[in-house]
Amino acid sequence: MNDKGEFYEQLALDYLQQQGLTLVTRNYQCKAGEIDLIMRQGPQLVFVEVKYRASNAFGGPLAAVTPAKQKKFVRTVRWYLQQHGGQQQACRIDVLAIEGHAPYQYLWLTNAFS
Repeated sequence: MNDKGEFYEQLALDYLQQQGLTLVTRNYQCKAGEIDLIMRQGPQLVFVEVKYRASNAFGGPLAAVTPAKQKKFVRTVRWYLQQHGGQQQACRIDVLAIEGHAPYQYLWLTNAFS
């Protein structure tokens, strides 16, 4: 992970914690891929993909979450749940898009892939 990526993941973590979510783990990696943040909101696990773009000149941060990346992310979530005994666990996949420069604009999409 580069410093820039860590910086925006930390911004995302701070933002989500202010919204009442608690951190389970960050930068989960396995053979299927990577999950930026795994959070908990009540009984639900929340898998978060963090995307940052300085502007929306090339489609903005949400455009970077392509169908192929979504598919890979879902595979990674399934792998995590299988490895951590959470197949029956309530969960969802969110995308937190951060855009611009301080003060940043946040767009939090819950159930982003459904």
